[in-house]
Amino acid sequence: MVERGIAKTEEIRFTEVWRTTWETPYIMRLALSAGIGGLLFGYDTGVIAGALLYIREEFQVVDDKRWLQEMIVSMTVAGAIVGAAVGGWYNDRFGRKTSILIADVLFMVGAVVMALAPAPWVIIVGRVLVGFGVGMASMTSPLYISEMSPARIRGALVSTNGLLITGGQFLSYLINLAFIHTPGTWRWMLGVSAVPAIIQFCLMLTLPESPRWLYRNDMKAESRDVLERIYPAEEVEAEIAALKESVMAEKADEDIIGHTFYAKLKGALSNPVVRHGLAAGITVQVAQQFVGINTVMYYSPTILQFAGYASNKTAMALSLITSGLNALGSIVSMMLVDRYGRRKLMIISMFGIISCLVILAAVFSETSKQAPKIDTRDSISFAPNGTCHAFAPYIASKASPSNWNCMNCLRSHCGFCSNKAQEYAPGACIVLSTDMKSLCHSKGRTYFKDGCPSKYGYLAIIFLGLYIIAYAPGMGTVPWIVNSEIYPLRYRGLAGGIAAVSNWSSNLIVSETFLTLTHEVGSSGTFLLFAVSSATGLVFIWMLVPETKGLQFEEVEKLLEDGIRPSLFRRMSRVKENYNVPNIRKLTNTSLVVAKHIEENYRKPKKDDVE
Repeated sequence: MVERGIAKTEEIRFTEVWRTTWETPYIMRLALSAGIGGLLFGYDTGVIAGALLYIREEFQVVDDKRWLQEMIVSMTVAGAIVGAAVGGWYNDRFGRKTSILIADVLFMVGAVVMALAPAPWVIIVGRVLVGFGVGMASMTSPLYISEMSPARIRGALVSTNGLLITGGQFLSYLINLAFIHTPGTWRWMLGVSAVPAIIQFCLMLTLPESPRWLYRNDMKAESRDVLERIYPAEEVEAEIAALKESVMAEKADEDIIGHTFYAKLKGALSNPVVRHGLAAGITVQVAQQFVGINTVMYYSPTILQFAGYASNKTAMALSLITSGLNALGSIVSMMLVDRYGRRKLMIISMFGIISCLVILAAVFSETSKQAPKIDTRDSISFAPNGTCHAFAPYIASKASPSNWNCMNCLRSHCGFCSNKAQEYAPGACIVLSTDMKSLCHSKGRTYFKDGCPSKYGYLAIIFLGLYIIAYAPGMGTVPWIVNSEIYPLRYRGLAGGIAAVSNWSSNLIVSETFLTLTHEVGSSGTFLLFAVSSATGLVFIWMLVPETKGLQFEEVEKLLEDGIRPSLFRRMSRVKENYNVPNIRKLTNTSLVVAKHIEENYRKPKKDDVE
């Protein structure tokens, strides 16, 4: 069993997943049923991107107040912080299965509240309730899948949760488009998420609890029954023996540390394995958010409007490209994560992300510079009292407004009515109002209020797509995989909750400030800031995150005992320092296999050992 997990990890292929799940379809049933939590996670975080456009049309106060738009978007994230924090404790106390069922109830109630909302504040309440569910699902679904999966295919199966997250986001854009011409538009968009929640609730009632949690809570017969349905008969005894050893060690620790939350927290922070695990887990979760991904997921139609696509329908349709590529990237991750490893995928992903963000910053900078000029005569004659208030002083003083263009107009909280003959020709800078928008459209012209017509808009689509291609296979799914397998079992719920809270807290900061940032420093400056934060994240990933590909949970603990000391040249030189001869002799029988593998590779380094 250990040999399959360690010595032969380089032979793992995606076909191994299909072979194993074909022989034991129950494993895939468990993964997909739990993964619906990821689908709900993706749907409820992605659907607001399109729904917000129509909420703004129905409630003028939302359209007028940028902070209110940010609040409607980000309150799901705020709820997720609480859900993830409570979920860590709830997972350890009541089990993974029960946590998923509670999350489903929250999804259902939140969806109904949003669909029936008579005012913006009720939408916010519904978004918070859904956020509680998202927070619990974000850490419980991958945790449940990882504890139900054989080690050799664990990464790929946990990736199904990531695939369903991105699939949920893609589904949300499709449903947004489907309800564009339906009365109630955004109400249907937000309310339909109750359906998959009901489906998962029913499916989870028929599935067992995690065997690790069962064994830990003295339900050994039930734990054995679950393991017998997952593993071949000849591997069950080895799994139970490893589980028994791990649980005995945990209980011995708890007798010393204590059983309360604060005692466990103190014990976790005093344990070097947990500290090093948290350093890695929190690093990848925070880095995942500060690459700016959820500005694309939550605001992609708005970003495309910044790039010059004024139509809601067009912006939403183009957003399908980014969400579709995100889902496709998750499939690629499933194929690669157990073959090439977690760390390598994240590092390569980060290089691609940084490159795309820098280019996007340049594209939006050029878009701003090349914005159409303002036609003074057109602006004056467009409509009585229709000229932009900020542009009027130029006219009154007869000063030359030649330095004004569409971007100056929009930054002054006005609207731009494009030239009828050619969108890129000078147009009118007029008052920002629904009446002026309707008048502009009645003249066969396009009304812009979020971005200006641009010849370079297509480049924004291309590089947003490439950004997603770089993000999805690495930083999109791997952080959740790492956090599902890097903590000791006795601290897994607590540490996983802490890492998930760090993810959602970072998400909240990004989503709550995006529109304000774009207003203050422009789209170009915002993407450049994300490039800088991504570069910082890359450095921390390289320094703090170990490779856990194919390792048993107990072997991951041994890897983390002395922390991660990366080498610029040879991975094995770092490992030798951590696993010197006296330490090797102290390892358990299981870990001796790892030690032998390390020593052999250190003495005879291979080409691909060079980083």
